[in-house]
Amino acid sequence: MADLRLRRSVLYMPGSNQRALDKARELPADSLILDLEDAVAPDAKDIAREQVCAAVKSGGYGDKELIIRVNGPQTPWGEQDLKAAIEVKPHAILMPKVSSTAVLEHIANRLEALDAPEDIDVWAMIETPAAILNIQEIARARRTVPGCRLTCFVLGTNDLAKDTWAQLVKGRAPMMPWIMFTLAAARANGLTILDGVFNDISDVDGCREECRQSRDLGFDGKTIIHPSQIEPANTCFAPSEEEVSRAHSVIGAFDLEENAKRGAIKVDGRMYERQHLGMMRRAVAWHEAIRAKGT
Repeated sequence: MADLRLRRSVLYMPGSNQRALDKARELPADSLILDLEDAVAPDAKDIAREQVCAAVKSGGYGDKELIIRVNGPQTPWGEQDLKAAIEVKPHAILMPKVSSTAVLEHIANRLEALDAPEDIDVWAMIETPAAILNIQEIARARRTVPGCRLTCFVLGTNDLAKDTWAQLVKGRAPMMPWIMFTLAAARANGLTILDGVFNDISDVDGCREECRQSRDLGFDGKTIIHPSQIEPANTCFAPSEEEVSRAHSVIGAFDLEENAKRGAIKVDGRMYERQHLGMMRRAVAWHEAIRAKGT
């Protein structure tokens, strides 16, 4: 876990808004999705592509992870977006509406044909009913599709709501089966997974509550749409001081010579099995990564 990449807050920035792209350099989000797709009107696609690529090329974003969300390959802008993104070398390219492995096969072939640098990852938007039904096959693509660079799922809960007629209600009960099925597929295949957005930018408390839910469910982080949502995401996805202290205690207890061969021990009145060590070490690693980042 020494190379842990924090993705607590992953902020969408519309590529057509130059002011937003400039402001993003100073924001404490862990990652930025520079968007050429849903956040950009059709008549602004070309200028958005130019501005996003210029922004990535010019730099100044510090240690933020930069992801370019391109338009799909079936659109008039998809191929140009992909070529332009490859030239400026973001950390990842986010493919929209990945409903089957066909999209991942296509981008794998195009990345090879375009001689894309090997360190550009591919992220997949999971935002259609078909994607949910095909999620295990999509998640396995990193092993089954030659040249596949898939490393991350991003839930598109707004599109899922649109296509299924499910209501975006507090607690998200209508979507919970799909959310957890997608999360299980990601974890079974070693993928990062990010939760969908919270739409009401005026409701910071509501955003904080959903961020807590996201972390409790097991997500790596939350995609967000406004700078006011960065602090709730960063805070909720950070282990508390109590969690970190407990983790150190449990790790230290298992490290004792008398516990070397024990599968379960009691620490501060609670029983812990050796399998809990992974969770404890992850909490410590997150805490150390956040402290090193300073946000």
